[in-house]
Amino acid sequence: MFQISDSKKYAVTGALAGLANGFFGAGGGLFLVPLFIRWIKISEQEAFATSVFVVLPMCISSVFVYSLNGGINFNYAYPYLIGGFFGGILAGFLFKRVPTSLLRRAFGALLIYGGIRAVLLI
Repeated sequence: MFQISDSKKYAVTGALAGLANGFFGAGGGLFLVPLFIRWIKISEQEAFATSVFVVLPMCISSVFVYSLNGGINFNYAYPYLIGGFFGGILAGFLFKRVPTSLLRRAFGALLIYGGIRAVLLI
C-alpha cells in the first residue's frame, strides 16, 4: 500500500489550510482540525488548540496580501478585533474546562450552519 511520509502529510495539510484561509478568511481551521485528528493522529483538544496557533501566521500573511491589494476596510475591522481579542482570551482560559464532545458538536454545528448559509446565500 502507498504510504505518505509525515512531512508530506504536514505540508499537504498546511497547504489546504493556507488556501482555505486565503480564500475564506481563517477557514484554515476547517481543514486543520479534522486532518490533525484523523490524519496526523493528535488528540481533539490538541487539534483545536494547535489549529489556532497555525492559523495565526496564515492570517497575518493573508492580511498583508489583502492590504497590499486594497481589500481590507480597517474601519470596519477594528471593532471586531477588539471583541475577537477578548473572546479569544476567554476561550483560551475556558478551553480545558470544555468537554471534547461539546467542542466536537459545536464545531460540527458551526460547519453545518456555515454550509447552509453558503449554499442558500442567506
